[in-house]
Amino acid sequence: MPRSRPGALRAHLPVHPGWGPTPPFRIHGLSTRASRAVHRAELLGNSHWLHPGATEWALRRYREFLHPPGNRPLYPQAAFCSCTWCSFDDVRHARDVLEEALAQLPARARAELGRILKPLDAAFLRRTLPDPFAHRLQWRTEFWWYRRLSESSEWG
Repeated sequence: MPRSRPGALRAHLPVHPGWGPTPPFRIHGLSTRASRAVHRAELLGNSHWLHPGATEWALRRYREFLHPPGNRPLYPQAAFCSCTWCSFDDVRHARDVLEEALAQLPARARAELGRILKPLDAAFLRRTLPDPFAHRLQWRTEFWWYRRLSESSEWG
């Protein structure tokens, strides 16, 4: 019996196994390898906040918040809708998603995303003001970005 050609054997395999019909997008600022690791973590992770496309959206939102030029203080706004995409109106939620992504990523991709976040976090600290009443908040005080002044309080 003649041997099958390698191309004939591979013809029945999917083009990108595990990714569906197209490969994942590349996140701006990350390498292709790290972008694929992020996409894999979003697909296979068991987090409520981490879903396909959430890390890229959160990184874009975080950069957008810090983009206005000048030295005037910035105040994060609370999101009024808690649905998946509207909650990104609150930049602190975007930072939550990025923190969750860091926790889910392998070491190399985590380091690469961390290198992107380090100057953004420094700009966030520089452009926002500390909240003197942060110790009174009832939730999420363990994250430093919730201990900054915002336009609305936890109680409305």
